[in-house]
Amino acid sequence: MKDYSDPRMHTAEHLLNRAMVRLFGCGRAFSSHIEKKKSKCDYRFSRPLTAEETAELERLVNGVIAANLPVREAFYSREEAAALDLARLPEGAAGDRLRVILIGDYDACPCIGQHAGATGELGGFRIVSSSFEDGVLRVRFKLA
Repeated sequence: MKDYSDPRMHTAEHLLNRAMVRLFGCGRAFSSHIEKKKSKCDYRFSRPLTAEETAELERLVNGVIAANLPVREAFYSREEAAALDLARLPEGAAGDRLRVILIGDYDACPCIGQHAGATGELGGFRIVSSSFEDGVLRVRFKLA
């Protein structure tokens, strides 16, 4: 299992990824750096975010946090997991069984990291900044 300095921040990454997929139809982050104080995710994207879109992302993620959804793990065969977003398997995801993190009915994603027990443990989510260059949207965020 991958050890994160703050499992809450890693859980927030899952929430942001699903929000990006839902709002913009893009894939999950292709690169991320998760730290306790501030984290970042990189997405293949065609333009910068507007202030309104940034506010909508924050609203969606904070809504899921406020819902206090349970975060649990389940193990699936690769065939069973085929219905999930397997575009980016985590490093170390070997073998016939995949560990999938389920966040209520909001998100399901293969992952080897540590997570909060429920979304309510995250507190508040805030996008600190975003930038766009050469087809890559970088979103920097932190928790309150």
